[in-house]
Amino acid sequence: MTLTLYTNPMSRGRIAHWMMEELSQPYEVTYLDYGTTMKAPEYLAINPMGKVPALVHDGKVVTECAAICLYVADAFPDAGMMGEDRASFYRWMLFAAGPLEHAVTNKAFSVKFPAEREGTIGYGNFDQTMQALDTAVSKTKFIAGDRFSAADVYVGSQIGWGLQFGTIPETEALRSYWNRIKDRPARLRADAADDALIPKKPE
Repeated sequence: MTLTLYTNPMSRGRIAHWMMEELSQPYEVTYLDYGTTMKAPEYLAINPMGKVPALVHDGKVVTECAAICLYVADAFPDAGMMGEDRASFYRWMLFAAGPLEHAVTNKAFSVKFPAEREGTIGYGNFDQTMQALDTAVSKTKFIAGDRFSAADVYVGSQIGWGLQFGTIPETEALRSYWNRIKDRPARLRADAADDALIPKKPE
């Protein structure tokens, strides 16, 4: 069996890296640079988008963070990363991949839609999306029940970044949820490996 994660330490690949550390499976990490190796023919043969992350598992290619988290949770059931409540597991994984990311991105770039057209937008509006997220983390210890799962890696990463960079409003529920998952050993290991490759700013 071969597992290779293609990533960059300053990318969404950090989510996939955390997920791989949760598996307790041997894997390799190949770091790519923007504009060079990420756009080279060898990598474009893996992901024509020229973006990271990408996971190659015995020749099978999976791209997109949500898909990688879902795939490896299913492919390695012994890791226990599938949510105990499957309905909530899939619901909030894809909520974060769709409505949440779109709402946060549009707000960050000051993209606005007329109020009368909100019904045609997948996420409605930013406030509705944030309220749904806040409610989701308030009901159970983890996003899909009382056991940590791949959904917490994916949704939790977006919450952690949102709180760090101010792209989502800080609420008691969101902060409490992030505090419950942020110090998991797998996340700390993945972050340490990625952080070590980020160029340090001159003092």
